[in-house]
Amino acid sequence: MDKLKILVVDDESRMRKLVKDFLVKNNYEVLEAEDGSEALDIFFAHNDIALIILDVMMPKMDGWQVCKEIREYSKVPIIMLTAKADERDELQGFELGVDEYIAKPFSPKILVARVEAILRRTSQINADEILEAGGITLNKAAHIVTIDGKSVDLSYKEFELLSYFMENKGIALSREKILNSVWNYDYFGDARTIDTHVKKLRSKLGEKGDLIKTIWGMGYKFEAE
Repeated sequence: MDKLKILVVDDESRMRKLVKDFLVKNNYEVLEAEDGSEALDIFFAHNDIALIILDVMMPKMDGWQVCKEIREYSKVPIIMLTAKADERDELQGFELGVDEYIAKPFSPKILVARVEAILRRTSQINADEILEAGGITLNKAAHIVTIDGKSVDLSYKEFELLSYFMENKGIALSREKILNSVWNYDYFGDARTIDTHVKKLRSKLGEKGDLIKTIWGMGYKFEAE
């Protein structure tokens, strides 16, 4: 089986080597870029990159711009690295479609665990699993969502969130439970991570966004006939 390919983007060669060594040790193939412009060139030259680890502060083009450009064409999972543990940065990252957000300094073992968690969810999918509720059809294998037959463009994390809601239709879900199930790790930020994603998901679902009910002081519930 071919090794999964990961693109590591950071202007610090020492940081790239640290991340690369841990990923290679865990049987991944690693491509490297030292700035945002080079990252885009490499990404568009390869059609089989499974995940991107992307630094925020870089010369020529920063991580936000790289993420924005890639999201125009691809839903490839993106883990954003930043030296600033700034909540506004984190929320901006999620608005742009970042899947995970890790502040430096970080444990390389934790980073690899996050990589593996994302790639597990993208690869271990039952090929014929299709969820249907309230006029929404979600095809896990094809990673496609349609509403009354019309395709809806969701980011990777929005897709995961909707899938989790539909799988737990009619069940009240706390923000903590959603974070642990969808993000697949113990998250120490605040509830705005969930709220930001739900807001975007509702917007993209149009009228069907009303199927995601807010349970004040607790979390959310997906209700459909």
